Amino acid sequence: MKIKEYMEERFPSLELIPSIYNQWGIGIHFCLGENIYQIKENEELNYKRFQIVYEQISTIFNELFEQNDDIFLVTNMYKHKTKEKCIRKLKVYQPFLKCKNYLNQIQVKTFSYPFEIDKAEEYAMQQFSLLCKPRDLRVTELLKAASNEDFPLKPRFGGYSIDYPDVFFVNITKDIIFFIYDDRGCEVIALDFKRIRPLYEKYHNWVEEYRCS
Repeated sequence: MKIKEYMEERFPSLELIPSIYNQWGIGIHFCLGENIYQIKENEELNYKRFQIVYEQISTIFNELFEQNDDIFLVTNMYKHKTKEKCIRKLKVYQPFLKCKNYLNQIQVKTFSYPFEIDKAEEYAMQQFSLLCKPRDLRVTELLKAASNEDFPLKPRFGGYSIDYPDVFFVNITKDIIFFIYDDRGCEVIALDFKRIRPLYEKYHNWVEEYRCS
């Protein structure tokens, strides 16, 4: 199965780009970091906040994904069409895959740039996808890299030319999609709210907003 086939069947109106919560009728938008500011008064990074964020996203992931679930790990990389030689090698899969043989199974497709900016026609989005299982991934490090977008923290994703890559975890066993947009928050959408209701009830204090129909 390819990601395009799955999305057309289960989430037919959804684009795998940021703000999946706003595109779908069933989901939860979580606020991360417990209102602790990222920078201390002395202008140093507040590592306590990031540790809380890492713990929160790991908790959410583990509630949604089991080690044997079938998932698509989907990455959007945004690039300038005429400056491809300046793009570093994509470093979303290789550092975080336990088995490097999976690298040969990555699918890629190019799309129009999905955001409204000046001269958007000069840019493109490459979407990479890999069918695997959570047990095949270094999940903890992958989640950290997804949340480290705006700060000089490691691990980090590589390969971006105009923006940080967006990574989506698409659980095709449970019909759930999980997206961390940065250290401020993450989004979960599902076909059936019953799938994510326990998450909502258990971690209600982290919920920014939710939709159940």
